[in-house]
Amino acid sequence: MKAARYYGNRDIRIEDIDAPAVEPGTVAIDVAWCGICGTDLHEYLDGPIFVPEHGHPHPISGESAPITLGHEFSGVVAELGEGVDDLQVGDHVVVEPYIIRDDVDTGPESHDYHLSPDMNFIGLGGRGGGLAERIVVKRRWVHPVSKDVPLDEAALIEPLSVAYHAVERSGVSAGQVALVGGAGPIGALTAAVLTALDVTVIVSELSELRRQRVLDAGVAAHAIDPSKVDVVEEVRRLTDGRGADVAFECTSVQPVLDTLVEALRPTGVLVIVSIWGKRAEIDLHKVVMKELDVGGTIAYVNSHPATIELVESGKIDLKPFITGKIGLDGLVEEGFDTLINRNETAVKILVSPSGEGL
Repeated sequence: MKAARYYGNRDIRIEDIDAPAVEPGTVAIDVAWCGICGTDLHEYLDGPIFVPEHGHPHPISGESAPITLGHEFSGVVAELGEGVDDLQVGDHVVVEPYIIRDDVDTGPESHDYHLSPDMNFIGLGGRGGGLAERIVVKRRWVHPVSKDVPLDEAALIEPLSVAYHAVERSGVSAGQVALVGGAGPIGALTAAVLTALDVTVIVSELSELRRQRVLDAGVAAHAIDPSKVDVVEEVRRLTDGRGADVAFECTSVQPVLDTLVEALRPTGVLVIVSIWGKRAEIDLHKVVMKELDVGGTIAYVNSHPATIELVESGKIDLKPFITGKIGLDGLVEEGFDTLINRNETAVKILVSPSGEGL
């Protein structure tokens, strides 16, 4: 089968490799669509980061580069391993792409398995990836999705789960006002989750295309250009002088972080969603004097079922966030290059490993 293999910094190769074999307790999935994540771009430009360097195998997967990329994907069940009796061949599914030690509690009451030692991700730390024609995954990480949800849209459920977990961590409730810093993929999807939960969303974003996209998608009530408008003053105007109840930092840009701290009301909540590759500064005096709660969030934990329900119920429409579809052979030139050099023009570019659907 064809697969995108990560060898190292700026070295991704489309190769023919053996299809994985089904083992007891696993599910074989024919991949329909796989999204290109910002993490994949970081691996390409600055890595290896999550990918175990060649000769240094990951302690759980036992694999090192080259590995197959891709962790945001949907597909169709192709084969069931022994002991898997609650799925059927032909079911539509998405994957919660974790690599976690077998002795970690990943049950429905767990709130921290995603923070366990040596955690990594399918498609980064080994165990196959969504940028291949087929993958075999442990049953625990496979989530069925209604066939009423198109498979291309289902591929966005993984990043949508990131947004859902961030919103859940914030404690925001219906009727409150949220300020989202940045309308890239995660910022836009965070806005979508907030809107689905009846939160009023204000987005701050430099790109006119991205501002218009969240407005057209109906996931933001207001979209502000911080180069032309004082975001803090505009938020205060829109909230009768109070400020935002919650804010989500989705850019890893210092001025955005500073703006969010200023725009929050006293006792507001700031959630850091983006991955920062450098040390950030925060005005702790303002945090103290406003009694702000500041927290971080990473990935998701038992978030997929509720996220899938939002999509299946129609409360979130993922179609507006799909901005491109390509084949595996165009991964770097058409996919990575666009997202690195013209990222304001795209939200989510999907890859069809088999070429079907293009």
